[in-house]
Amino acid sequence: MPRKPRLHYPGAVYHVILRGNSGQDIFFDAADRTRFYLLTQESVERFAVRVHAFCLMTTHVHLAIQVGDVPLSRIMQNISFRYTQFINRKYKRIGHLFHGRYKALLIDVDNYLLELIRYLHLNPVRAGMVRSPNDYLWSSHSSYCGTSVRPSWLTVDWALAHFAADTQTAVALYSAFVDDGFEEGHRKDFHRGSFEGRALGDDRFIDQALIKAEQHRAVDLDLGQVIASVCASYQLNADELCGAGKVQPAAEARAVAALLVRNCGALSLIELARYLNRDLSGLSQAARRIERRIGTDHLLCTKVGEISDVLQISVCQA
Repeated sequence: MPRKPRLHYPGAVYHVILRGNSGQDIFFDAADRTRFYLLTQESVERFAVRVHAFCLMTTHVHLAIQVGDVPLSRIMQNISFRYTQFINRKYKRIGHLFHGRYKALLIDVDNYLLELIRYLHLNPVRAGMVRSPNDYLWSSHSSYCGTSVRPSWLTVDWALAHFAADTQTAVALYSAFVDDGFEEGHRKDFHRGSFEGRALGDDRFIDQALIKAEQHRAVDLDLGQVIASVCASYQLNADELCGAGKVQPAAEARAVAALLVRNCGALSLIELARYLNRDLSGLSQAARRIERRIGTDHLLCTKVGEISDVLQISVCQA
């Protein structure tokens, strides 16, 4: 069953989780975390997004991120892909760093934002790494408390304003709010949501989010756009793409098109199979093979990443 598309509209806030492949570490020293900071800063500047909170654990990352016009998939693909390249170069390794597709829940800001920020900042405490969130260097907690230099890409004023208009009062209330959550354990709702694993909020919020997402989708992605983008990247015309046999690069281009279509909830592999005059099962297998190759073939991953960037379809799972 194809994955349902994420709910996207300008101003949407998500809880994002990036996990290491098979639970492995994704940060090995302070320089790695600093590089992740830099890539996040570049994405904030490039895509006009806001990061309201973060926590970099050893094996995973938590972010509270607010998007603009650019979909979350494009933003996270940019960060995860480039960070994986950095780690693979630095440690002379190949393959995936992160575990499949990142997790993202659309969050009802009015009811859950402050609790989410507290939950993220207390993550090292729950993990037994520190006794107090004040002792953990790699989260946004100290920036909220004003006890460290705030990264330029981190936004704290919006959340603090929920506590009080005066900054000093807001910080005091925030600190007390975090203290009140020390006994809070793992919260399934911040990982599974309340609606199809895509959102966390009440029925009214979900209904409004669905309407906003539909209204923002001014023009649905169609198969012709995918075909045109793939052909342009591989310097093929439509006849060459549909040609008989397994001649390269047409065969690879068809596999890439199948992967893109499969990862876009609005398109159908059946429609692509008809267009290419190919067997549906064969296209599905080709998509799986090309997805595996992306983890080890950097040139292919770059090519597919460029195509998916244009189409705003998340494909390169770093």
